[in-house]
Amino acid sequence: MEPDPLAPLFAPLATLPGLRPAVARLLARAAGGDRVLDLLFHRPETYLDRRARPSLAEAKPGQLATLTVEVVRHEKPANDRQPWRVVVTDGTGFAELVFFRFRREGQMPPGAKLLVSGRLERFGERLTLPHPDHVVPADKPDTLPAIEPVWPLTAGLWPRQVLAAMTTALALLPNLPEWHDAALLRRERWPGFAEALRALQAPAEPPDDIPRARLAYDELLAGQVALAVVRGRVRARAGRSLVGDGVLRARALARFGHPPTASQMTALAEIDADLAAPRRMLRLLQGDVGSGKTLVALLAMLRAVEAGRQAALMAPSELLAKQHHRTLSRLSPEPVALLTGAVKGRARTKLLRGLADGSVKLVVGTHALFQQKVAYHDLAVTVIDEQHRFGVAQRLLMGGKGRENDMLVMTATPIPRTLLLTQWGEMDVSRLAEKPAGRGVVRTTLHSLATLPDLLEAVARKLGEGAQVYWVCPLVAENEVSDLAAAEERCAGLRLRFGAAVALAHGRQDAAARDAALADFAAGRARLLVATTVVEVGIDVPAASVMVIEHAERFGLAQLHQLRGRVGRGAEASFCLLLHDDGLTETARKRLLLLRDTDDGFAIADADFRLRGGGDLLGTRQAGQPGFRLADPDAYEGLLHMAHRDAAVLVEKDPGLTGPRGRAMRTLLRLFGRWEGMRTLLSG
Repeated sequence: MEPDPLAPLFAPLATLPGLRPAVARLLARAAGGDRVLDLLFHRPETYLDRRARPSLAEAKPGQLATLTVEVVRHEKPANDRQPWRVVVTDGTGFAELVFFRFRREGQMPPGAKLLVSGRLERFGERLTLPHPDHVVPADKPDTLPAIEPVWPLTAGLWPRQVLAAMTTALALLPNLPEWHDAALLRRERWPGFAEALRALQAPAEPPDDIPRARLAYDELLAGQVALAVVRGRVRARAGRSLVGDGVLRARALARFGHPPTASQMTALAEIDADLAAPRRMLRLLQGDVGSGKTLVALLAMLRAVEAGRQAALMAPSELLAKQHHRTLSRLSPEPVALLTGAVKGRARTKLLRGLADGSVKLVVGTHALFQQKVAYHDLAVTVIDEQHRFGVAQRLLMGGKGRENDMLVMTATPIPRTLLLTQWGEMDVSRLAEKPAGRGVVRTTLHSLATLPDLLEAVARKLGEGAQVYWVCPLVAENEVSDLAAAEERCAGLRLRFGAAVALAHGRQDAAARDAALADFAAGRARLLVATTVVEVGIDVPAASVMVIEHAERFGLAQLHQLRGRVGRGAEASFCLLLHDDGLTETARKRLLLLRDTDDGFAIADADFRLRGGGDLLGTRQAGQPGFRLADPDAYEGLLHMAHRDAAVLVEKDPGLTGPRGRAMRTLLRLFGRWEGMRTLLSG
């Protein structure tokens, strides 16, 4: 068996020669992983140019300079509060190296010739170099970098430790096959992969955008190829044509009482075309808050029932599953079952028997729907709601209960074009751009926490008028680390004023207590609900017309928009009050003003993606750029679209990645962590 050329890069950092285990742990924390490759992908924030080498007579305070000097003498401090000074000269003048903790007297004896580098200062009449960044023997200039990367650090880690480890790691880079076309490399003037990485991590001169673009394209292409392969394999799987007579759909629309919007009709036509085709459907239905996704999903599920088969809708929580069950039961002419972890005993046994023999045609539930013991007679359509927490692998595995199961994934978070390509590229997309008739406008306003007493008076007036109010806090309970508002403390304070009308719901509660609080609020028995983001999705209380969000600057824009969508569902005028810290930064203010000034969820989601990133491509992480180490899809959007086209052409010509370029591409996929995820998907 041939040795794996990538093995040294996948080895633990602790295996680097000369690296102490404690430093390896700090490096792993800073780099976000404990492999040598994680260190190599630890992108510098900026670069220090140490090429300026003035004489002491020419040197100026504030200048970053490298000086060739000779030690004249040491001036020891009289007490612990004074610094240790090393007087140096280059023949044109004198300067002082200043140390507040000095243990290097033996390395700098009088007469020693040194290269010292750092930022110069003036103290009185003296030119000083406080705590030089580098002090090396003058006859070893190669040990002092002319251009020094500045990497993100962690507590206890020093730049010189990163530099030493990076130098060792770069020496391990193997000769790798080139996965790009020669014509592309010539056109873009891109260096090879290893050369580009060295230009980024150990540059001889400040790097321009060419090596950065090469590495960014490598990472973007790895993601696009992985998605293209998965997409091709899914499309190649045989499906079944589902055609219904439309009777059940007509009865559901009659119960709904309103004609579908134009975008609902368009999305339904796209779904129907997928269902009728002899291949599996894999479609994302995205729409803003209140755009009518549930109706479209029900009509798709009823198509399966009309064709004599079964359909299931899975929600990420029991709360949302129950909400969907109530909505679908109200609209569907076919009975809808509910399967969650709370369904036990004889009721569960009866339901599982009905799914297995086909007497239960429609079912809504949580992950319980796809447990190993749950068998379906003939599951044809699976709808997965709010699965933005899951990556490609999980989405596809959830569709494994049917032989030729069509899948529809819904999300209420509008997705910008860049994120569609990076996170959802294996799916066809339908978008609901309109809101159904009767949806009210929510007036959004900003308020400093200093105005809290006035805001409480306004809430009291609305409660007196019969309104119901959400009050959302970013934490469950206050702790020593954070002084943010906490749901439990806020609830206690509001109960002192409004009494038993105040309910509390958060994720750490016992499920029964939380569900009881939400049920009381939905029924109107509780008038003010203090909660965390457990109310972000799946809560439908038309009488609730006020949403207060405390410390709004700590939430993502898309999340704030989702929370705002909990009100405006009834006939009353609705309000969203964003409470923010008194010392709001300019950037935070701009974000909140954007939310105040628009209710276009797609514009908000795009801004949120650019500010916060979009989550993980083939995994589950939801914060930060989608699994990217070297690429910023926002900054390199043009490269992303180029990678999308390149991947499509490559996979069409070589779907198994077995040709010369395909085999090289497998190396790229391994480097950027896409191969394992893709292989898992293909084996499913």
